[in-house]
Amino acid sequence: MSKLNIVLFGPPGAGKGTQSNFLIEKYKLVHLSTGDLLRAEMKAETELGLAAKELMDNGDLVADTIVIGMIRNMMDAYNDAPGFIFDGFPRTEAQAKALDDMLNAKSEPIVAMLSLEVPEEELVKRLLERGKTSGRVDDQDEVTARKRIAVYMRETSPLKDYYKAQGKYKAIDGVGSMAEITERLVKAIG
Repeated sequence: MSKLNIVLFGPPGAGKGTQSNFLIEKYKLVHLSTGDLLRAEMKAETELGLAAKELMDNGDLVADTIVIGMIRNMMDAYNDAPGFIFDGFPRTEAQAKALDDMLNAKSEPIVAMLSLEVPEEELVKRLLERGKTSGRVDDQDEVTARKRIAVYMRETSPLKDYYKAQGKYKAIDGVGSMAEITERLVKAIG
């Protein structure tokens, strides 16, 4: 049986982390969150973690080679999983191609790219609200939050076209109750 490999996509504050938890439970997927992997490295104060922290605190993206290596290691560690949900990865076309290469070599391609669509003002509001409890510096400042959204729109949003060309892109309205958004995602998966 083929694996259910899904890219959960959307700008910072779109609800990827929250929604991925529901999808993981429903489909028994392994969650591959580059944000979680990077935060674990930062907490351990590894060389990688310290470099990533400086970039993330400034609202910048972490280098592709670092992220791709972490993802490859995690996928190898969970080779028997029924599928993976990629959260925060890929962020660039180069990462998407590297992911496709890894998965196609195993005959386990991405099944769908589910894109949570949320207006910018709602994203800023969500990030600042999350910043009150998350302790994340990049969620506590409106200028940094807007910069992160702008970086996403400039550098990451073009991935929609990459997955549209493969017939795998599915836009999901990311505004509403958690249950409503989850229902939209499950329907899109089929």
